[in-house]
Amino acid sequence: MMISDAELIKGCIEGKQDVQQQLYKKFASSMFGVCLRYFDSREEAEDALQEGFIRVFTNLGTFRNEGSLEGWVRRIIVNTALNQLRNHQKHQHHLDLEEVENELSDEADLISNISKEDMLRLLVELPPGYRMVFNLYEIEGYSHKEIAEMFAISVSTSKTQLLKARKVLQKKVVELNKEKLKL
Repeated sequence: MMISDAELIKGCIEGKQDVQQQLYKKFASSMFGVCLRYFDSREEAEDALQEGFIRVFTNLGTFRNEGSLEGWVRRIIVNTALNQLRNHQKHQHHLDLEEVENELSDEADLISNISKEDMLRLLVELPPGYRMVFNLYEIEGYSHKEIAEMFAISVSTSKTQLLKARKVLQKKVVELNKEKLKL
């Protein structure tokens, strides 16, 4: 039996394990997809997912019903993934914005020809700094200013990493499409 988000929240706060399981099952699959976009391996993504859900259950009492429960859970999962990345690696891919802007080509039409699975694989192949900025800006909808504040970098660095991520992805998409044409 499916219960409402309000009932899920109430049951979880009361410590009902069956309700906690229902909340986990409701969001785990989509949130694992979110985690996969940030990490090189499934194991790292699973770790972030588990840590994120621990934070969800710990902080569920602070949910103020301003927006969807799913959006609130997603934000915690994303922040958990970012914290884990921050703790494990330094951001080292910084170039001048003007250098990159001049190099980008417009091959966006090619992206529409690839599957979600191929796109996820290509995202995972990006260097960590590029991947984080790309995910936060293009998928999660953060601004460059917000990204810069999260990582204590300049707005220009955030923009540069996004442009470089796009360039790398475009190149990989072209290669992937060429491979598919050969098949």
